[in-house]
Amino acid sequence: MSTSTLTPSKTKLHSYWRSSCSWRVRISLAYKQLPYEYVPVNLLKSEQVSSEFAALNPNCRVPTLEIDGHVLHQSGAILEYLEETHPSPALLPKDAFARAQVRNLCGIIGCDIQPIQNLAVMKRSAANLPESEQLAARMAWSKEWIERGFDVLERELVKTAGTYCVGDSITLADIYLEPQVYNANRFKVNMEKYPTIVRIVEKLAEHPAFHAAHPSQQPDATE
Repeated sequence: MSTSTLTPSKTKLHSYWRSSCSWRVRISLAYKQLPYEYVPVNLLKSEQVSSEFAALNPNCRVPTLEIDGHVLHQSGAILEYLEETHPSPALLPKDAFARAQVRNLCGIIGCDIQPIQNLAVMKRSAANLPESEQLAARMAWSKEWIERGFDVLERELVKTAGTYCVGDSITLADIYLEPQVYNANRFKVNMEKYPTIVRIVEKLAEHPAFHAAHPSQQPDATE
């Protein structure tokens, strides 16, 4: 059974189908075969700022994971928690330098690229423009920052990649990569410039955990 279906479980993931940060957590849960209940939070309807959700997550963002009697909000913290509490199958290498390489790639994506083109920032970037110009401006803004980040990321991956981002095993870096490539395609980034990124993501798409976590497989997907 797919972990993306609504099934009874002590673990609940509050998620939006197209949220990159939520997607990372879905991949990890699926990869580690941890069952959970999917609780949709519609960002376009502002459900994340409802009083009910704010009581659970004062930051009013997704993902939020309820697990082991705890509530965790930031995707990076959630992924590290899952890795420490469910270390097999591992998503971090045993070698200290290889782990640092994984975290370096995660930082490029999770700190330098994704936050600058998330929904709230996109809206703010074009807020002073006429409404008729805002969509095009948001698209251009996001495309610019993804391309800047991918220029760096491609060069880093040339040094670290085997089958996947770091060597021949799936790591947290791969979990960060796939959602960001999805966004790049949404914002019309020319992916031909990034052959290493494309090769890795095509390989990841073959893995059942990445398929199960894909936005198209979520119960709240709208397109």
